[in-house]
Amino acid sequence: MNAKKELLQKLQQDILLWQGFKPHCTGNAERIGLGEIENSFPGGVFPKKAIHEFITIQPEHSAASDGFIAGLLSVLMENGAACVWVSTTRNLFPASLSLFNVEPERIIFMDVQSEKDVLWITEEAIKCEGLAAVVAELNNVSLIESRRLQLAVETSGVTGFILRKDGNKKASTVATARWKVSPLPSVTQDGLPGIGFPRWQVELLKVRNGNPGSFILEWAGEKFEEIKKTGNQTIWSDLEGRQIG
Repeated sequence: MNAKKELLQKLQQDILLWQGFKPHCTGNAERIGLGEIENSFPGGVFPKKAIHEFITIQPEHSAASDGFIAGLLSVLMENGAACVWVSTTRNLFPASLSLFNVEPERIIFMDVQSEKDVLWITEEAIKCEGLAAVVAELNNVSLIESRRLQLAVETSGVTGFILRKDGNKKASTVATARWKVSPLPSVTQDGLPGIGFPRWQVELLKVRNGNPGSFILEWAGEKFEEIKKTGNQTIWSDLEGRQIG
């Protein structure tokens, strides 16, 4: 039985290598502070050399995804590298990134006219090894286009984030992970008046060779903080009359 188990583990490791996942010798040192979510990924580590797809059908999903990605960028850009953010209809206010410890001047925003331009710029930017990440806002990405982007990130090591507005073709890409981020009501500390830290329902819809799941995260000023579920959680946009846009 031990021999079969070792053979199975070796086969699983080989498959991960063939799909672009490299073994991590420093386990916890590679983690980026997402708590239990990171255990959903192969090896318990957030995959950086990968394309992450965010489903942003509703405006509130887009806004929540922007904030969540900004939190990720605060970690990915720690070494001083820049990021490219390209779109045709950007709604993100650059100064708001400072809330997530991201310096807006280190984000290269490219606002273009067509989705074709977004795809071309995204692929070329991903090939630049000096970047920490590339964020692209698109209505849809084909299987071939997503495969080209995945091959590019595996070579350069740059993390790619695709914010997709058309969620009806969920099986059309080869993204390593597919996310859906929805806003939750914030909670103030000790009953104080005002607004609390940003809080999200983070759904990991698909993970290649991993385990999907649903989590609650909060940006606690300097880092992500996992919130344990207590009863029924109400998504902000589900409340009557409460929708962004």
